[in-house]
Amino acid sequence: MEKKDISKKSLRIAMLGHKRIPSREGGIEVVVGELSTRMAGLGHRVTCYNRKGHHIGGKEFNQPELDSYNGVRLRWVFTINKRGWAAMTASVSAAIHAAFGRFDVVHFHAEGPCAMIWLPKLLGKSCVATIHGLDHMRAKWGFLPRLYIMIGEKMAARFADEIIVLSKDAAEYFRKNYDRDTLLIPNGVNRPVIRRPELIKSLGLEADGYILFVGRLVPEKGIDYLIDAYKGLRTDKKLVIVGGSSDTYDYVLHLRDRVKDEPDILLTGFLQGQILQEIYSNAYLYVQPSDLEGMPIALLEAMAYGNCCIVSDIPECMDVVMEHGVSFEHGNSDSLRARLQELCDDEARVKKLKVGNSEYICNRYDWDSIVLQTLDVYRKAMEK
Repeated sequence: MEKKDISKKSLRIAMLGHKRIPSREGGIEVVVGELSTRMAGLGHRVTCYNRKGHHIGGKEFNQPELDSYNGVRLRWVFTINKRGWAAMTASVSAAIHAAFGRFDVVHFHAEGPCAMIWLPKLLGKSCVATIHGLDHMRAKWGFLPRLYIMIGEKMAARFADEIIVLSKDAAEYFRKNYDRDTLLIPNGVNRPVIRRPELIKSLGLEADGYILFVGRLVPEKGIDYLIDAYKGLRTDKKLVIVGGSSDTYDYVLHLRDRVKDEPDILLTGFLQGQILQEIYSNAYLYVQPSDLEGMPIALLEAMAYGNCCIVSDIPECMDVVMEHGVSFEHGNSDSLRARLQELCDDEARVKKLKVGNSEYICNRYDWDSIVLQTLDVYRKAMEK
């Protein structure tokens, strides 16, 4: 009888661990925005704890501190806006607020914020953690941030009522290292607006005239491999790298230095809105050269736009594209160059690989279905 009552109950939900919503600063922000607004649309009371501070794309992308967004209550928490401190201070502040708030479920996103998952758990809240990736493996972190992330991972394994992972590899990692079962729920994607090239002409781009990468400019995304591969390519296609820094200012300077004498390689910085839609819509190829991923939102979006995709052969990318894309040996710029050359030389194959990509990915990774699965996880956590 109790289970039936819970299944009909309007839940009071808190989410934390993201930077802020609405935002496209990273995949976690997209996920939290989709989950929270859709849950609010279903009648649940959702609060998202937003981080104060500047947008990673630059001050020009800063937005006003709204009280609500599409039915979701927004709370802005104390943040020390310095590299290595912003994520930690914001997640600690948010966890304290959530622990003393009137919530049925507190949903922690990413490993680091889970360092505080014990507090709302101690005060009687049901706690769910989504592991968006094994963050301690990311190259950008120094010793102390990596230690904090590892503490978060251990706290999630110990105190979370349920753990959501995005890949089979992450599920196996938690089983092997913590003897902890997890639930596999992937990210989702929306059906896109396909746009003709208009705004991108100001960047010197035209339809089918460029190879595209979209993502945070961090070492584990494999951007260096992509640049190496492109420099040896025989093509008139440009290389367009879209994305902003993520506590990686030195790495961004490194990338700029690498391409300063390469007029056909374009670092656009952070983009959003219509110009980003146009860039996705008109690419000749999309490349995801990552060494490390949770589940790449940008790859889902690129496929939703019907792009032909080349991906590194890590499981997190291969599980997405299946037979609908082309792979190369991760970390191997020669392998990537060979695949790029094959597809630059064979437009018919590229067109063939584009067919059906959008329907395949949009049907397989449907946000409405993912929201319902996540709500089932919340109810399962509340029953413990």
